[in-house]
This record gives sequence, C-alpha cells and structure tokens, in this order.
Amino acid sequence: MTKITEDDLIDWLRLLLTDGVGDITAQKLLSAFGLPHNVFKQSHTTLANITSDKVARSLLAPTDDAFAKQLEITQKWLETPENHVLTLDSPHYPQHLLSTADPPVMLYAKGRIELLNHHPALAIVGSRNATTGGLQNAEHFARELAADGLTVVSGLALGIDAAAHRGALSAHNPHATTIAVIGTGADIIYPARNRDLAHQIAAHGVIISEFPLGCKAIANNFPRRNRIISGLSHGVLIVEAALQSGSLITARQALDQNREVFAIPGSIHSPLTRGCHALIRQGAKLVESAADILEELHLPSVTHEPATQSTDPSSNSDGDAIDNATQTSILQHLGFDPCDLDTLAERSHLSIAELSAELMILELSGRVEKRDGNVYARLS
Repeated sequence: MTKITEDDLIDWLRLLLTDGVGDITAQKLLSAFGLPHNVFKQSHTTLANITSDKVARSLLAPTDDAFAKQLEITQKWLETPENHVLTLDSPHYPQHLLSTADPPVMLYAKGRIELLNHHPALAIVGSRNATTGGLQNAEHFARELAADGLTVVSGLALGIDAAAHRGALSAHNPHATTIAVIGTGADIIYPARNRDLAHQIAAHGVIISEFPLGCKAIANNFPRRNRIISGLSHGVLIVEAALQSGSLITARQALDQNREVFAIPGSIHSPLTRGCHALIRQGAKLVESAADILEELHLPSVTHEPATQSTDPSSNSDGDAIDNATQTSILQHLGFDPCDLDTLAERSHLSIAELSAELMILELSGRVEKRDGNVYARLS
C-alpha cells in the first residue's frame, strides 16, 4: 500500500503547522492554488489576499526547529507498516468524510485503512458514565451491526464508546469491524485504561486522528473530533446521554451532515436517557434492535433479537428461567424502572432483611444493579 512521499509529507506538514493556518485557512489556500507545494510558490501579496499579512509572512518564513522535530517524529512513526498519513488528495482518504463541510485536511491512521472506504459505517456514542444496561445495549447493537457488515465508529472513550468497540470486535467479521476516532495524537492512547482495547482496534480495525503526533488530551479536541465520528458514518446511534453531553453534539453534527440519528429510549427517571428522549422528540428514530437501523438505512436486514431488556421478568440474560420464585416475584415488582429498597419491600411484601438477601443474589448473578441511594435497577 503506497505511503505518502517524503516531499509531500514535508509540504503538507509545513502548511498545517504554520502559525495561523487551521483547516479552514488551509482549505482556502488549497482551493486557490492546488497542492501545498504550489502554496509556497506564491508571493506575499497573493497569499495575503487569501489569508492575512501575518499568515502570509508565516507561510513564506523558513521552517524552524519545532517543525524539524515534528517532521522527524512523523517520519519515524510512518516506518511502522500499519501507520499512515492520509491527505485530502490521498486515494485512501475516507470519501464519505469528504462530503462534509469541514473535513480534516490530514488524517493520521493506524490499522486497516481499507475500512475507511469499503464498508458502510454507523457511529455508536453515549455517556462515559454509562449504566450496566447501557453498556450491554451498546455492545449488543455493535456486535449485531458489525456481524451484518457495518463498520462501527466511536471515540474510544470510557463507557458507551468502549463497549461499542468491544461489541464490534467480538463479531469477528474481517470485512467490517470498528474505527476509533481519537482526540489526541495517533501515537497517544487516551484514556490509558483503554490501552488493550486500542491495540485490538489497531490490529483488527483502524484508529484515526486529525491531531499532530504527540498532541495530548486537550478538552477542546474532543468535541471537534465528533464531526469526524458522524462524518464517517451513515448514521449515529445514541445509547445513553444526559441533556448536556458530547453525544448530543455528535447528534447535532450528524444532522448538519445529513446523517440519520437514532436513539435508544429508557427509563423516564434516569438522567442518562433524557438526552435520548430529547432527540426522539426532535425527530431522531427510536430503535429497539439492530434490525430497526438496517431497515431505516435501507441496508440488507436479518432477523435480530432486541438489545433492550427482556419483557419477561422471569428470564435472565441467558434466557434461562429463574428457579427461585421469590426472585422472580422481586423482578416482577421491580419492573424496568429503578426503584428504592423501601418501595420494593412494600410492593413485594417482603421484609427488608429478606429482600436485601435476595437482591444480593440477583446482583451477583447479573440480573439487577445496585445504584446510589439504595436504588436497584433491572439488567437485561
């Protein structure tokens, strides 16, 4: 697979690392003059007419030690076979991203770059502080969609993002796995807890970043990278999101990019479903299974089991009947909304001591989750 030439790398890096040149200014210059080497052939006056006097001076100034160091770091990083730099003129640059208003001028990619163009993609995003049920839904949807040939795109964050990547990898579909769009340089893994997951993605999927190598985790980078997550995808699925969250930023960017937005509904009492419910009220598609998404995107559909919680209170996550009649009764009284211990005791007519003992068993078996304030919630 052909890599960027050394001369081209120097020109592209020089353009993007010039003080005052961001993606928008770079695109103006490229639109006016073509490839970067043509930009540096222009006069100060010509460049100033496109940008400003200050930027024109910076573009025509000799490169400094900081540029030389960044070039050296990038050249060394590219010596690893799975590492790539993709510019707007590269045949491997993701074409779906080019249709957006603000595509990154250059991308750093680590892994299987063929996934960026050869397969339809769906983004799955949500809360970093997700519930157990939300994590299960994200992983289940991702596994089903990847098994059906969709590449799952997410942001490698803790919570829903990581669950979506894990689910896609677990489908073991060599033709469509997962893309991680990160908010640091492609040589930095953040958060560190996802280091093993990142290595798996690089081996079986692809990690991409628009930020220079060595760029550390800066808060402003993460909302910015969200436009890439949605831009790579045919649609975005929001699993869990509070009303003020980065996932809703991704949803808004998806709408601006004319992408479909999907949301999984949840309990009216959970703050992590209010963002999803707000999106549904605004026109996002309510989904209960991966088949709902495939049908809406007009992609080939197969039979799916819903990823949401079972409507049969007497069944556990493996579909096996619960032998203990008391536990079955507790699950029936618990329902699907979180419930505090006192209310559940009143509903079930059990003593607090007896109820607590049975809930501990249900919690250990993965059927219920204890939350702050002595509140319990059913799991799928």
